[in-house]
Amino acid sequence: MAAPRPLHLAAEIGGRPQYGAAHHTALARLAERGTLDFVTLDDSFARPGPDALAVLARVAPETGRIGLVPTVTTTHTEPFHVSSAVATLDWVSRGRAGWSPAVSATAGEAALFGRRDAAPVDELWHEAGEVADVSARLWDSWEDDAEIRDVATGRFIDRDRLHYTDFTGRTFSVRGPAIVPRPPQGHPVTVIDGTGAAAREAAVRHADVVLVRAEDPLTARTLREEIRNRAAARGRRPGQLRVLISLPVELHTSADAVGLARLIADWYAQDAADGFHLRPDDVERDLPLIVDGTVPLLQHHCLLRRFYPGATLREHLGLARPAGGHARGPRAPGAAAPGHSRTPGTRARDTQAQHPKDAITGGRP
Repeated sequence: MAAPRPLHLAAEIGGRPQYGAAHHTALARLAERGTLDFVTLDDSFARPGPDALAVLARVAPETGRIGLVPTVTTTHTEPFHVSSAVATLDWVSRGRAGWSPAVSATAGEAALFGRRDAAPVDELWHEAGEVADVSARLWDSWEDDAEIRDVATGRFIDRDRLHYTDFTGRTFSVRGPAIVPRPPQGHPVTVIDGTGAAAREAAVRHADVVLVRAEDPLTARTLREEIRNRAAARGRRPGQLRVLISLPVELHTSADAVGLARLIADWYAQDAADGFHLRPDDVERDLPLIVDGTVPLLQHHCLLRRFYPGATLREHLGLARPAGGHARGPRAPGAAAPGHSRTPGTRARDTQAQHPKDAITGGRP
């Protein structure tokens, strides 16, 4: 008998903007107790509040298994810096990072930066797709064993295992290579809310996880099939794409938590989605009911795991770790001092510790 298809479950933990990292750490730990795949933390230039990526970087050392997915606005920000920050989150969390690209479309937000006017949403999502593209290229600009870390000789990097990116988009260019080693997951997980048409186009090209909003299982299943078919038409493997229905949740009692479990089970039985992203109306009230009420029922019916079988977000989602675009064989034995190489090696040429290839970051005009 074939193994049951896994149900993926995630939740938004954004709350009141005055709350800081300690509050979000407690919520992430609670979600981790419920074995959720990941938590998201929303962000926007249009409202006050802490930077989501920075907050989850602080949450990372205080959690052990749950994936951490901040919203990262790609408009007005430098793609090189976005890529570096997301890679750093993956290192800090030991392979549990994702990121959710978003765009900034208002004149008020543009005025905060003063470099260019607001642009149409279609253009902004095209740019967001290019940011996702160049981020993946930058993550691949270091081969997995580019670091030598030979303390005895002071050798840190094999210079031949770093690569220029040389990317030119409509609104920015990036030469690379990255200034952060290749992340533990290879590529941190890209999560895009594909509800809108322009965002969906970026999602089918670049996302590992697509969030969609639907009010019934038929609509949800239709959206899932559309996204998978469009991804396949662009040369992607639909089996390496997860489509999660993003549901608003408002719970007040244990009975409400039971009703949510029944709804999830019903939609899942109709093959409406690969899982669900829950958006609590009041996260301080609703998340405990989800973890202590909804989750145990799903586990009782063998729809949700009781423990994390892996350590990385890609493992939680059943997604393969991408091979680097410049991957090659391991370095020859003896090329790096024993105990100082991340992986055993096969190349002898290395370099003294320095800024990798004097990286040229590029940027916006």
